[in-house]
Amino acid sequence: MVAEPVPRVLASRRADVDHLRTAAGGTARRLPTALSVLDVLGAILWLIGFTFEAVGDLQLWRFKSDPANKGKVMDRGVWRYTRHPNYFGDAAQWWGYYLIAAAAGAGGPSSAHPDDALPAARLGRYAAREDTRERPGYKEYIERTSAFIPWFPRGR
Repeated sequence: MVAEPVPRVLASRRADVDHLRTAAGGTARRLPTALSVLDVLGAILWLIGFTFEAVGDLQLWRFKSDPANKGKVMDRGVWRYTRHPNYFGDAAQWWGYYLIAAAAGAGGPSSAHPDDALPAARLGRYAAREDTRERPGYKEYIERTSAFIPWFPRGR
């Protein structure tokens, strides 16, 4: 068996993808060759989301690892600006994926649609109601800290 030259293989694969798109009811179109504004915005938003999730997890792990913090409310770092940095980070990542997909010409319903992340934000609202009865200082934390989108604390 003789190996095909790389350019011919790549061209063949591109033709296969275009054929599958057309067969699936889509239009055969070339992939973008340069990054667009939506690509860049999507990547930045994804990075912000990833940072909020990773930093929030690390900060919470360190906080909970210290026995002196038992029963206290974590209200430092990213937790000072949002009560749910993980939910916000997850939603921001999905919005980033969505913008990148939109830049590539994806249309219609998408598995990376940002609304998929919203139920997690709603769940956080219910969890917060339960914690106010059991954790001293949490009610004040809720009153001064944004529930979802990071923002400066109120009234401090």
